[in-house]
Amino acid sequence: MEEHSINEILYKLMTGELREYYVKNENFMKFRQVLVKRPDFKHFRGIGQRGGDVLYEYLKEPRS
Repeated sequence: MEEHSINEILYKLMTGELREYYVKNENFMKFRQVLVKRPDFKHFRGIGQRGGDVLYEYLKEPRS
């Protein structure tokens, strides 16, 4: 995954264009590296799935 495409996905989650996004285990580290740099990082929730995949959602209120 390219950083540009990850940022595009994160933007779509933020705007509500995407409700959730499924990240495969092999792409998780690259996806997370881009995600943690964002100022709205705390608005994203990752839900671990079987096999190391993660399902991401955007929350209106930041998590604590």
